[in-house]
Amino acid sequence: MTNRLNQAQPYALGLFRIVVGLLFACHGAASLFGVLGGMNGGTVPTGAWPGWYAAVIQLVCGGLVLLGLGTRGAAFIASGSMAYAYFWAHQPEALFPLQNGGETAALFCWAFALLIFTGPGGLALDALFGGQKAAQGTAQDPNAQDTEKQGTPVTA
Repeated sequence: MTNRLNQAQPYALGLFRIVVGLLFACHGAASLFGVLGGMNGGTVPTGAWPGWYAAVIQLVCGGLVLLGLGTRGAAFIASGSMAYAYFWAHQPEALFPLQNGGETAALFCWAFALLIFTGPGGLALDALFGGQKAAQGTAQDPNAQDTEKQGTPVTA
């Protein structure tokens, strides 16, 4: 059972990345364009600090994460923006996210932090534009043999 779950891990991580990226991009689209019921049908004024900039980050980084393009860099920026949102807007109200309404910011922050370290997983466009092993969602074992030098596959 564990072996089958391990084989599915890159695809589960890829689906996680897709869902998180889509939800984040939807927040940005709602704020910038007033779609999806965001901002009570209105939009954030262009150039307004920090709302407009946060919405642009949400839309762009969410879209990149969704597609799996530059996932780690986009996730780093998105995670940082959500940490800023939590500590600037929510944490002064109360200590815990349940008390200050910052659950979404905290969850997005940690979800993107996870993607920084795991990479995009399966189903990512990063794999098409560089064939990176990180794009496959597999961590390299430092104790494993280098298959390019040995000519034999590494099995776990």
